[in-house]
Amino acid sequence: MFDIIIRNGTVVDGTGKESFAADVAVSKNKIAKIGKINWSKGRVEIDAKGKIVAPGFIDIHNHSDGYWQIFLDPQLPSLVYQGITTIIGGNCGASIAPLADIKIIESIQKWTDLKKVNVDWLTMSEFSEKMKMKNLSLNFGTLIGHGTLRRGIIHDEMRRLDRNEFENIKRILENSLSEGALGFSAGLAYSHEKKATWDELAEFSGLVKSSGRVFSVHLRDEASGIIVALQEAIDLAKQTGVNLEISHLKVMGEQNWPLVDKVLEIIKHAEESGVDVNFDVYPYTQTGSVLYVYLPDWAADGGRKMLIRRLKDSHSRRKIIEEMKETAQYHYEDAVIAACSFSKSLTKRKISEIAAERGLSVEEAIVDLLVASEGRVITLMECLSEENLKKLISHPLSIIATDGAGYSVSDKESGELVHPRCFGAFPRVLGKYVREEKILSLEEAVKKMTGLPAKKFKLEGRGVLEKGNFADITVFDPKIISDKATVENPYQYSEGVEQVVVNGKFAMRDRKLTGEMSGEFISN
Repeated sequence: MFDIIIRNGTVVDGTGKESFAADVAVSKNKIAKIGKINWSKGRVEIDAKGKIVAPGFIDIHNHSDGYWQIFLDPQLPSLVYQGITTIIGGNCGASIAPLADIKIIESIQKWTDLKKVNVDWLTMSEFSEKMKMKNLSLNFGTLIGHGTLRRGIIHDEMRRLDRNEFENIKRILENSLSEGALGFSAGLAYSHEKKATWDELAEFSGLVKSSGRVFSVHLRDEASGIIVALQEAIDLAKQTGVNLEISHLKVMGEQNWPLVDKVLEIIKHAEESGVDVNFDVYPYTQTGSVLYVYLPDWAADGGRKMLIRRLKDSHSRRKIIEEMKETAQYHYEDAVIAACSFSKSLTKRKISEIAAERGLSVEEAIVDLLVASEGRVITLMECLSEENLKKLISHPLSIIATDGAGYSVSDKESGELVHPRCFGAFPRVLGKYVREEKILSLEEAVKKMTGLPAKKFKLEGRGVLEKGNFADITVFDPKIISDKATVENPYQYSEGVEQVVVNGKFAMRDRKLTGEMSGEFISN
C-alpha cells in the first residue's frame, strides 16, 4: 500500500517534455511510482482528473529569511498557496548567516523586532543545525550574502577591504561553503557592496566555482548603466568559470526599456561561449525597494546614521536634492509608500500626494520622509515594461521566482503593503502568460519553476517528477489558476492550487492548509 496516490492527473514532470496521463504514488518521502496504478491502494487517494500534477515549485529568489517570516510565520501561507515547496534565501548580498559579529544582525534585519527571534548562531554550521531542528512548512536553503560578510567585518564603513579583512572574509566564505551553503550572493547596487573591487569579486567567485556552487548577482545598475553592470557579471563568470545567476533581471525607467534587447543579446552570447548563466524574473511591472535608493550614491556612505546626518545638514540636503532632480531616471513621484516606520497613515499613498499636501517638491518630501523615519521607508513603483517582461519570462534561460516572502492574509492588519509577488508570482505566470497570453507552453513554464532551478542549484532529487525523487508535488487546475493580489490589496491568496505535498506530506490538501511542517533544511 502506498501512502498517497494521486490518480487520473496530467503529469507535467518538470523536464520540459510533453505532458502525459498518469497516476503518481508516494511512499514515505519519495515518489514510488508514476504510471497506471490499478491494483494498489493509497492510504490517501486524490482524484486529479482535469488537473495538472507537477513537481513542487522552487523559488530560488526568496526573502522569507531576511524578513524573518520563516521565524514569525513558518507556515508561509502565501507561498504554499502558490504551489511552492522549496525556497532559497540569502539573496541580493543579504543572508542571516554566517555572522562575523552577532550585532550585525541588527543591521541586516528588515526592521523586525528582534526580540521575537532568538538569534543563537554565528557560523553557517550553527545556522544549519538551528534550521534542521526547526519546524518548516517548506524546504529551505540559503546563499551566503556578500553584504552580510562585509558588514560583519567592516560594519558601516563603505570602502575597499584591506588584506587582513579580505582574508578574514575569504576564510568565513570558504568555511560556509563547506558547511552546506548553496552558493554566494552579491548585491552590488547596495551601499555596502558598491566599493567591492573586481579583484575581490573575482577571488570570491573563484572560491564559489571551486565548491561547485552558484554565484547570484544583483547587478550594480538596473537602469541606464545596466549594460556595463551586466558585462561585469558576465566577465567575472568568464574569468572564473563560476555558475552565474542574475537576480531579478529587469530594466528600470521608460527611457531605458529599449536596452533589454541588448541585455538579452549579451546573455545569449555569453551562454553560447560557454558561460553557465541564467537569470530569474518575477512577473510584475512594479519594483519594490527602500526609499533611499533614489538618492545619490554618496549620500549613504558610512551607513544609515551618516545618511540621516547628511539629510539634516542644510548644505548636504540641498546638494542631494539638486542631484536627484538632475539625475532622475524614473518617476519616483509615483512611488507608493508600502511601509513607513513612523506613520502607518502614509501607506498606500503616492510620494507626489504627500509632497503636494505639504507644499514641497517631490525630492524635498523624500528627504523629509527619510529623516522622519530614520531611513526606514519601503516603496512600490511602476517602472518596468510589460513588453520587456514577456521577453524575459519566455526566454529559454529565465527562471521564475518571487523576489518576495511568505505572508498570511491576516498580515493585512499590519497596515503595511507587501509586493503582490509575495502572494501571486507563480500562479500569475501560469494563468496570465501561459493560459491567457500563450507566450510559453505549460511544459516550458513548469520547467522554469522546477527542473531548471533544481538543476541550477544542484538540488538533488527535486524539481522533476521521477521515481525515487523526493515527493514534492503540486496539483493545480490549469483552467482557473491565477493570482489575486494587487498593489492596492496584496493580501489575497492565489487560486487554482489544490494539493501541495512536501517530502511526502500534505502542506495543503483540497485547498486547505494542513499545518503539517515537513520541510527540510537543504544543503550541498
